[in-house]
Amino acid sequence: MATIGETLRSTARRVPDREALVFGDRRYSYAELDAQVDRVAGALAAQGVSQGDRLALMATNSDRFVIAFYATHRLGAIFVPINPGSAPPELDYLLRDSGATALVFDAAVAPTVRKAVTNGLPEALHTFALSELEGFSDLFALAEAYTGPRVDVAVHESDDAQILYTSGTTGSPKGALFDHHRALWVGVGVMATGGLRDGDRILHVAPLYHAAELCMLIIPGTLVGATHVVLGGFDPVAVVTTMENERITTFFGVPTMYQFLLRTPDLAQRRLSAWRTGIFGAAPMPASTVEQLVAALPNVEFMQACGQTEAGPNGIFSNHEQVRARPDASGGQAIPMMECRIVDPDGRDIGPGEVGELVLRGESVMKRYWNKPDATAETIRNGWLHTGDLARLDADGYMTLVDRLKDMIITGGRNVYSVEVENAIAAHPDILDTAVIARTHTEYGESIVAVAVVQEGAALTLEALREFCAERIAHYKLPHDLVITEQIPRNLSGKILKRALREQFSTSS
Repeated sequence: MATIGETLRSTARRVPDREALVFGDRRYSYAELDAQVDRVAGALAAQGVSQGDRLALMATNSDRFVIAFYATHRLGAIFVPINPGSAPPELDYLLRDSGATALVFDAAVAPTVRKAVTNGLPEALHTFALSELEGFSDLFALAEAYTGPRVDVAVHESDDAQILYTSGTTGSPKGALFDHHRALWVGVGVMATGGLRDGDRILHVAPLYHAAELCMLIIPGTLVGATHVVLGGFDPVAVVTTMENERITTFFGVPTMYQFLLRTPDLAQRRLSAWRTGIFGAAPMPASTVEQLVAALPNVEFMQACGQTEAGPNGIFSNHEQVRARPDASGGQAIPMMECRIVDPDGRDIGPGEVGELVLRGESVMKRYWNKPDATAETIRNGWLHTGDLARLDADGYMTLVDRLKDMIITGGRNVYSVEVENAIAAHPDILDTAVIARTHTEYGESIVAVAVVQEGAALTLEALREFCAERIAHYKLPHDLVITEQIPRNLSGKILKRALREQFSTSS
């Protein structure tokens, strides 16, 4: 039966000499990667990590992240990726909530781990560093010294594989539980829609701990025998240079990454002929940016992926032709082996032009929330995953996300969806980034506040912005206030942290 760990073993048998993983100066063939994963799995087993245990990995992008990921699955343990930007109390919560018996981390997050240790981590938690670090076991040194037998654990497709925590933009994160079957079906969907091919070269820049990069590209990339080229972080010039030098064929980025790539000097002169597929998602992309991308990179086929962690993160998508035809839409169809509907509060399908909640059903939807039966029952009803995303069904069948249920603004008795307003604002030439939130209003209930990052030297006023937006959206959707700020808070997957914005700007200045 197919499992995540077996995909690596199978590909290593099929193409042992093909380059599998690149990080800086370190390069591994598939045979070398498979052998290294065996050594790390053996070292973890020797230290007491066993099948069914939860292993938490808190690390930035590197080759060792990928190796630890596959070693966890080779053991039959359950992988729990943790945002490396987590604070000590957040780390403590995730370890205790998941019941992790092991924590693997890299030097970049050592201060957080040390503080969490000082405050008291769960008893009997094994801690391993990904390199030499005072006070902690060096996992890779243990792996090099390991001389025991190869780990031989019977792992089945129905066994639990990973707990992916939601981004926590509105409260404490919840862990979505997936078995190997569900995780692999995410990969099948991406292979069918994103056109992954044998021998592709994939650039990984978005955080590997996030479901999009991990499940949509690492797992299926290994399945097809792709070369994984990993960068430690996002720098637009470094990304373009790596794409040239490594002959990258496939790249996934959140919208802000693509916006920075568009501003890269001499982008048009770069040798990017190998780049075939550009996937974007994890957050809404303004239609104006999509149009600029298509014009600037005419040889790249762009795909928009719009999913949710709880769905694997599968959901809906637009292929290249649909992206070109409707750059403002979120998706033209459901991912293969997924069903999607847009429903009213009573669960009835809505008609064209109406707004309802996007619900999903399919092979990759989570089994449940980890240790949260009430939240599971609220989210999965009658077999359908209720996403909490509000979407409009257009007459041509396209679907457009317009807001989160909790972020919808009601002003003067009318519903205003923040994404529509954000898209109108983002088209302004002086705007670099924007988010729209509500502010309590004594007469209208809520007023619309535009928070924006502007070009250096720009003197944008509320009146000028309203005049610009009035050509794009209805009058009642125009912002009532404009706040200029230096940065829009986002999590590492690119989602706007509207809770933080509301805390900062929800009252009049």
